[in-house]
Amino acid sequence: MTGTLAAIGAGMAVIGASYGIGWIGKSAMEAIARQPEAANKVQTAMIIAAALIEGVALFAVVVALIA
Repeated sequence: MTGTLAAIGAGMAVIGASYGIGWIGKSAMEAIARQPEAANKVQTAMIIAAALIEGVALFAVVVALIA
């Protein structure tokens, strides 16, 4: 039973992270389409935000599997 709950928790963390990264990518593409000259700044901010989300998702998966 504990393994099943851990798998569900890990799956929820991955789903949340993928949704967040997809939303960031969508917003970045819209921002670049509106202001192409700011593409470098938008891309840098997008990569940093995606890395932070990945870190939190990895932490959540590890905690779910340990618990």
